[in-house]
Amino acid sequence: MKLNISVIKKTFSNFKIITTNDLFNFFKSSEPSVKKATVNWRIYKLVQTGRLQRIGRGKYVLGKEQKYINAVSAKEIKISNLIKKEFPFINYCIWTTSILTEFSQHLSAFQFIIVEVEKETLESVYFTLKDNFNPTFKKPSREIVEEFISSKPNSVIINSFVTESPIQKIINVPTSTLEKLLVDLYCDKNLYYFVQGNELLNIYKNAFNKYTINQSKLLRYADRRRKKKQIEDFIKSIFRQ
Repeated sequence: MKLNISVIKKTFSNFKIITTNDLFNFFKSSEPSVKKATVNWRIYKLVQTGRLQRIGRGKYVLGKEQKYINAVSAKEIKISNLIKKEFPFINYCIWTTSILTEFSQHLSAFQFIIVEVEKETLESVYFTLKDNFNPTFKKPSREIVEEFISSKPNSVIINSFVTESPIQKIINVPTSTLEKLLVDLYCDKNLYYFVQGNELLNIYKNAFNKYTINQSKLLRYADRRRKKKQIEDFIKSIFRQ
């Protein structure tokens, strides 16, 4: 990949806004036969490494990393505290589908909390949370999500935690990184059936446009979930359109 970072910085140092066309002309000046799809992929890599910051559709500035930090609700904190008390040595992750509204405008009917725990403790954690938070479901089918959970805001869903998942701690609550979130949405098509197709495409686009995504971290986790090639191709298809 021909990304001469020092030349890019020097060329665009006085630009208030850098457009896609500016970048295309920049690469074309040294590679007359370069294709638009190739330039789009290079722009994507520049954004992901923090060299460019996307400020609008086809508009950039020389930038820095835009880290994603999601919100943690009071209920998530209570769930986390209970798990720490009853199961102090397990790995787990908590997040809520409400954070998806930042990337899509059509998910108001699907507001539930995901609690991922180690497979060996899933049953025990389920019964503990079920006694304290109602309603709570264990690895529900798509039909259950569609028929019951979608109409019960803040329902709790217990699911399996994939080892070495990329998580972050917010207010001391282990929660999902954006890299993990994007992979899970792609992989768990039955649970997240409502964000497939064009909806998933839009979520990926908006996430990549707004934040710096660590692609290496994302693909390592995708590999853990045995979907690395599919997700890598999916991302490439988005930025080569």
